[in-house]
Amino acid sequence: MELILLGYMACGKSTIGRYLSEKMDLTFIDLDAYIEENEGMTISQLFSSKGEIYFRKQEAFYLNKILNSTSNYILALGGGTPCYGTNMKSIVESKAHNIYLKASIPTLVKRLEEGKQNRPLIADLDDDQLIEYIGKHLFERAPFYEQSKLKLKIDSKSIEEVSSEIIELLH
Repeated sequence: MELILLGYMACGKSTIGRYLSEKMDLTFIDLDAYIEENEGMTISQLFSSKGEIYFRKQEAFYLNKILNSTSNYILALGGGTPCYGTNMKSIVESKAHNIYLKASIPTLVKRLEEGKQNRPLIADLDDDQLIEYIGKHLFERAPFYEQSKLKLKIDSKSIEEVSSEIIELLH
């Protein structure tokens, strides 16, 4: 089985993916970590040294490499991955199940406030700016995320609850 988790940053893609990979005995792949490993530098370093265009091209390359050559995995995408180039088309047309982990703005704000110092794009935003930033991004990204075959609201749910619901959706 191949499963792709997508959604906005902090919606739980990596956390749920790791948990599910253990429950379902599947390989877990975090696309950002996969890119870092193959490029030999962090995402932040790629952005600063080679630019976003280079990063997005590599992101599409590695996404397609995984989609076309790997089996039995759970893949957690970066929040922006579905929104660039033909990535969402590749995801939808792949053999993988894909699930949009849908979180509300208040849920995302709460989760991002706790660790925003580790996220360069939002580290300097105050609470009001963070709400506006997330709202704007969700508005822009929703048309891509909504193309997912499956959608799951994750607000106020535990890792176990979300994982159980995903397993139910897949059967």
